[in-house]
Amino acid sequence: MSERTAHGHEPRTVLLRGGEVHSPADPFATAMVTQGGSIAWVGSESAADSFADGVDETVHLDGALVTPSFTDAHVHTTATGLALTGLDLTGVQSLRDALARVRDYAASRPGDKMLLGHGWDATHWPEGRHPTRAELDEAAGGRPLYLSRTDVHSALVTTALLELVPGVAQLTGFADGEPLTRDAHHAVRDRAHASLTPERRAEAQRAALDHAASLGIGDLHECAGPGISGEDDFTALLSLAAEANGPRVHGYWAEPVTSPADAARIRELGALGAAGDLFADGSLGSRTAHLKAPYADAPHHGGAYLDADAIAAHVAACTEAGLQAGFHAIGDAALTAVAEGVRAAADRVGTDRVRAARHRVEHAEMPDAEVIAAFAEFALTASVQPGFDAAWGGTEGMYAARLGAERAAGLNPYAALQRAGVPLAFGSDSPVIPLGPWEAVRAAAFHRTPEHRISVRGGFTAHTRGGRRAVGSDDGGVLVPGAPADYALWRTGELLVQAPDLRVANWSTDPRSGTPGLPDLTPGAQLPLCLRTVVAGRTVYERPNE
Repeated sequence: MSERTAHGHEPRTVLLRGGEVHSPADPFATAMVTQGGSIAWVGSESAADSFADGVDETVHLDGALVTPSFTDAHVHTTATGLALTGLDLTGVQSLRDALARVRDYAASRPGDKMLLGHGWDATHWPEGRHPTRAELDEAAGGRPLYLSRTDVHSALVTTALLELVPGVAQLTGFADGEPLTRDAHHAVRDRAHASLTPERRAEAQRAALDHAASLGIGDLHECAGPGISGEDDFTALLSLAAEANGPRVHGYWAEPVTSPADAARIRELGALGAAGDLFADGSLGSRTAHLKAPYADAPHHGGAYLDADAIAAHVAACTEAGLQAGFHAIGDAALTAVAEGVRAAADRVGTDRVRAARHRVEHAEMPDAEVIAAFAEFALTASVQPGFDAAWGGTEGMYAARLGAERAAGLNPYAALQRAGVPLAFGSDSPVIPLGPWEAVRAAAFHRTPEHRISVRGGFTAHTRGGRRAVGSDDGGVLVPGAPADYALWRTGELLVQAPDLRVANWSTDPRSGTPGLPDLTPGAQLPLCLRTVVAGRTVYERPNE
């Protein structure tokens, strides 16, 4: 694909030509020049001839598509790597298969003193239940086992692990025979993750970063914090990413801030903000998201982890310190508390200052019209995961089981958020949903509830420019002169303009509209294949034999 000069270092100037360049600067561009870490020029094939003799490398695209690299705005990197390299029950279809997978993994790791696994979801298993502790004790051979549910808000554990956490039975979220939630879950998770050696942790982190690069992802937002991953894990990841030739990692640490000293400590950790998974509530799958009306399949509302006063204090303190604030909020009651808290903080420190800080809310699955209006008013970024709807939406999905079909149909209203002017940043919440940016854009464009669908272009923008803007990089996520040289090359089929409104789609395909096309993401169509990923002008992934 390329002609490389015999320099002993990365080329300083690169010409890409003979493809399709997705750029608002020139919707018909077929070529691009980068200098160092920036884009220098975008234009036509004929104009590219004038650059050919003055570059260090020429990349012959052979019809490949060039796009901005993706940003995944919500990732748990170490856990992603552990799922990639260890026991992953994602997609397992039955209790029997899950136990067999645990049994095989335990046999393959005879020297491990702690077994770690992820991804089970018994919602549609034919047995109608999750494994008992006795069954897991047998499958794990009596060893400690931590097995997180797919949403990572509850876990199954063996007796041997419980014995390593004195007093766990007295903590909130412990119910004998049931998955652990809340404080009990956090306590066993901390103990399980403490077993990781630095070498095993680094192996997992490298695996996750390499996998992200192979999918055209150039930036990851790591959502860490107490009870999720330790400070050592967080700082080691940031250090590894800074030294490695891979995607950038932007770190968020989810700890409340009430003073300048708190804000300074967040910065000392290397975090961009006290945001990410600062839990206002839990999850729908584990029935810990905070709802205004009871669950359809349980006689309770979930619960609040933070109230509006605590949210206001955090947002005000972060705003005054010039630090991003943010929360994990899923249920309608939790999102209302976030909206009320942000409004109270704005009354205290000023609306303009709150808007300028670009605070963010993760997941935001059940916003009503008032919450959406508040997000727009205070410029809150909605960091959302379209893969949730693909995995759990629809009339037969987990959402309907937890909420009933009527309430479930209101979840993840991307079109309403977009119409209101709410900034969107797409992510996966990996390992909850596997890394896969094109899959996420497809899920948003073909949402299981038609009125929530947005165009492929809108979803693509949320997964590229939206994620970069969420970390304050207004020039990133787009291929125009002066922007960072962050891009990916793709083998793909015909380029289209796909939008929920056929009138828009028809106009957008008219050459007069100047709308650059994107791959066909119709369900069942083959997704683009990543050939190369480049971050700041450096190649961080190249597909073998390309």
